[in-house]
Amino acid sequence: MAAEAGGGSGGTGAGRALPPHSPSGAVLQTVEMHTGGEPLRIIPRLEAAEQAAAGGLSLLSLRREVGATQDHVRRALMHEPRGHAGMYGAVVVRGGAAADGAHLAALFLHCAGYSAMCGHAVLALGRFALDYGLVPAPTSPETAVRLRCPCGPVTAFVPWDGHRSGNPVRFHSVPAFAAATDLAIDVPGHGKVVVDIGYGGTFYAFLSAEQLGLDVSSSKTKDLVNAASAVTEAVKKQFQLHHPESEDLAFLYGTILTDGKDAFSAEPTTNICVFADEQVDRSPTGSGVTARIALQYHKGLIQLDQTRTFRSSTTGSLFTGKAETKFGNYSAVIVEVSGEAFYTGTATFTVEEEDPLKYGFFFK
Repeated sequence: MAAEAGGGSGGTGAGRALPPHSPSGAVLQTVEMHTGGEPLRIIPRLEAAEQAAAGGLSLLSLRREVGATQDHVRRALMHEPRGHAGMYGAVVVRGGAAADGAHLAALFLHCAGYSAMCGHAVLALGRFALDYGLVPAPTSPETAVRLRCPCGPVTAFVPWDGHRSGNPVRFHSVPAFAAATDLAIDVPGHGKVVVDIGYGGTFYAFLSAEQLGLDVSSSKTKDLVNAASAVTEAVKKQFQLHHPESEDLAFLYGTILTDGKDAFSAEPTTNICVFADEQVDRSPTGSGVTARIALQYHKGLIQLDQTRTFRSSTTGSLFTGKAETKFGNYSAVIVEVSGEAFYTGTATFTVEEEDPLKYGFFFK
């Protein structure tokens, strides 16, 4: 049970299962993972989310409902003192309308709110689904795990040896596309820059760090974050996003600064993703790789089935990505992203009602 009413705080001594906590408070159980250094705090079950999903809400609507009624869970687990400014999470929703024939659905949490897609989380959740019995009959050497994300259905392909999952994990994205290319944006403090905007389950702005007088590999992270955040705010004010299926998806999630090496090469290309409220992805960013591949394909810089390697400037971790197939009658592609996800432990969190910081605080 990931979130349930806590029992009383009776019992004494070191042998108690849980520390003192409020009878009305939640006991939050999580599985801890990371993908390329980016954390994922998995909430295996949130009863309120499953009850709302049973009422027939779409996953995008469920995302809004959980944000409106259960945001204390996000704040308690993402924010300090239980989390930190770089924490990321996923609520697993099993069965019902939310999963819609998939093995599981997922809601994505971060320090500022909720996302529509998260590639590093999908890679980790693929392993979690096998190891925690969400796929009834896994097959060797690889099992397809069907997930529903707020942006749509994705499929993860996970190594399985008959006993446990393995790496690398890969997934096939929702249709990814270029929303704008060579878009001139006036960024306060930096002047005119040229950005591309791509969609890989969520929208990102892309530009070389060099345009901002920075180097994605050697500049201070604080300087990269400040510059990327300025670009994000400028794009939000100067460009109107549109998504062909749902305007709920038409928001700019962040900015990805690159080394400018967009043409196909066997050498890795390096980037840093700054998303939400100046949060830094420690991984190369799965949805960002998806969007960047879509942009490169749109520009004719790569072809179908050409695999590129993407490096995180923060940890050096690697993802690979390639455009698998064209999709529909517009210039969209299904992208395959591959990376490695690992378990780091499990946790049980409790709440004392009288704690003034029981639902956390956000400190940047």
